[in-house]
Parts: sequence; structure tokens; C-alpha cells
Amino acid sequence: MTEGTNLTTAAGLSALQAELDVLEGEGRREIAERIKTAREWGDLKENSEYHDAKNDQAHLETKIARLREKIAGAVVVEEDAGKGAGVVSFGCTVVVRDQDGGEQTWRIVSSHDAAPREGLLSAESPSRWRCWARSPASRHRSRLPRGKRTLTVVSVS
Repeated sequence: MTEGTNLTTAAGLSALQAELDVLEGEGRREIAERIKTAREWGDLKENSEYHDAKNDQAHLETKIARLREKIAGAVVVEEDAGKGAGVVSFGCTVVVRDQDGGEQTWRIVSSHDAAPREGLLSAESPSRWRCWARSPASRHRSRLPRGKRTLTVVSVS
């Protein structure tokens, strides 16, 4: 995977596009209205509402630019493409066990959909790279937020 590439599903790409459409439409209209209203209040030098609206506009435009980059670099991947192979791949669910016997279940998803506490691990995650293309019973060392752990792939579905 090259720098700037964003693995995603067709549904994930649609969600990114929908978010971009909302920000470019409603988001920009709302900010423009706030700026217009603040300008009507007079002196812009000491008008905190105007400055807040301009700052919010800058943040909005940055978010729009980042979403456009994600969409431009998106590579749509079929979720079930590697499921039959029995190895860790995009869209699969993997159960791993650490050296203390604790098990975690992760679903490999796009970085946009990642939520590690909810069991959704980014395909770009360092932990994912350690177990990528591994089959059940394989072991590997991984650096996690709680330190280095030895993880064993229990199952892949």
C-alpha cells in the first residue's frame, strides 16, 4: 500500500462522499451566514463573533481538504475478498490472544471507520501489520498502548 492510499469499502467511500457533500453545502452556508451576521455588527477588529466564525471557516475548509484527499486516495476493497483464505485481511474478523490469556476480537476496517475500543482496527494500524496475512495459531510480537505483547491469532472469519 502506497503513501496516501486509503483502503475502504464501497459503503465507506459513500459515507465519506456524503460527509463531504454536507460540509460543502450546509456547513459552508452556515459559516457564511455567521460571517455575514457578524459583519453587520460593525467594527471587525474587536468583533469576536466575526473572528470565531472565520476560525471555524478555516477549520471547515481544512476538514473538506482532508476528506477530498481521502476520497482521491481511496482504494475500494471488497470486504470478503480474503475471507475464504483463512488469513487476516481487510474486512475480516480476527480473534487474538495475548500471553496472559486475554482475548480480543478485531474487525479490520478502513482508517475512517476505525474505533479500536469498539473492536474496529484500522487496516493501516501497526497492530494490523503484525497479524496481516497470518493464519490461526501463528504468533507475533506487537507493540500496543499497554506495551509489547505476544499475540496469537486464534481465528479468522
